[in-house]
Amino acid sequence: MTSLTSTDTFSQALARELRGRVLLPGDDAFDAAATPWNLAVRQPVAAVVEAADADDVAATVRHARDAGLTVAAQSTGHGASGDVAGTVLLRTGALDAVEVDAARRTARVGAGASWGAVQAAAAPHGLTTLLGSAPGVGAVGYTLGGGLGWFSRAHGLAADHVRSFDVVTPAGEQVTVTAASDPELFWALRGGGGDLALVTAMEIDLVELPAFSGGKVAWPAARAADLLAVFREVTATAPPELSVWLSRVEAPGAPAVVVVHAAFLGDAASARALLAPFAAVPDVLGPGVDAAIGPLAAADVGDITADPTDPAAGKGRSELLRGIDDHVERLFTTSVAPLLTVQLRHLGGALASPGDRAGALGAITEPYLLYAFGLAFSPELSAAVGQRLETLPADLGRAATRRKPATFLAPGESVAAAYDDDALARLRDLKRARDPRGTIRGNYPLLG
Repeated sequence: MTSLTSTDTFSQALARELRGRVLLPGDDAFDAAATPWNLAVRQPVAAVVEAADADDVAATVRHARDAGLTVAAQSTGHGASGDVAGTVLLRTGALDAVEVDAARRTARVGAGASWGAVQAAAAPHGLTTLLGSAPGVGAVGYTLGGGLGWFSRAHGLAADHVRSFDVVTPAGEQVTVTAASDPELFWALRGGGGDLALVTAMEIDLVELPAFSGGKVAWPAARAADLLAVFREVTATAPPELSVWLSRVEAPGAPAVVVVHAAFLGDAASARALLAPFAAVPDVLGPGVDAAIGPLAAADVGDITADPTDPAAGKGRSELLRGIDDHVERLFTTSVAPLLTVQLRHLGGALASPGDRAGALGAITEPYLLYAFGLAFSPELSAAVGQRLETLPADLGRAATRRKPATFLAPGESVAAAYDDDALARLRDLKRARDPRGTIRGNYPLLG
């Protein structure tokens, strides 16, 4: 347990050289600074440091180490687990610089930058990042967990495209980590989470995007079985450039619907042709495939799912799937209440064969990922959603592998669910060697 004396000593010593600020419990801005994006997650931290730059990050680590404290970093707080009792929460939102080198097709991304900001900087040059569905998510935290998104079937994980990381080590030193300078740490940071070093910036490769199209189409939930059958058909032969997700949504006070979301690295006519089997499913709500699937600006990729942009309280769970069987079909053809949604994401392609560029997460060989989510804005609803999520693996039967990518871990889960035995042992050995005092703590600690 962190003592009041050690925290006070830390804050007083740090404040003398910090450009940002230190907040302690009782300070006016402390509660807001300690609150992550998911309002259902509580963070009982001992102090919050709002860093102004990389020197502030290094100073925070040095003083925390001297005081016997642990530092946990967050930018947006999207991946918060709540496993931070007594730690120093380091907020990196001010480190949000983005620099695009169009000639080299690279970007330098600060620890506080969101994917939306990086995408907006890259798009005018006909380039794209490997972001997920929600542009508001922090780019660095997403990449440290691997980074699985719309373009991963064609180009792999976001972590596969990192050139270098600027980090602060557990000793408080600022270094640049590359495949040549520190191959073991470079491997670990690309998918192994934030438990080994604090990243202040990264340099990533960008991908050419000559054409991009996509959109979403909805049907009443009564068509769920038909849509699931077509989803199987389309994803069985889809080229890597096409990613299709299928969602059942039960919004409060509204009829249940099933929605197809699609993103295609190519022109709209080709996308519509690949999605043509969905056009044969009747009772479409609103625009059908031919009208809803069209050209998209690279900066508007978030429109495909229109994920929430404001903080909210919710609980989620994910499972990688061996395939789509009767258990999965039952989940989509019956009510999922009190959940808000269940979603199937087609994987495969480059995810299954990352080659030499693979980081700690390795290959994802499962063809599908299922994501379930429910709102948790009251204690009663939170409890009901939590109980429903607990039953999800049993509901999925043998279709679920009990594995999940690191960025899909949920509060209460272990990193053991994200890595194979060899990778986990390698990560834990590195943690023991590089951070024996436990000065740095990721959302999901390697030795927790």
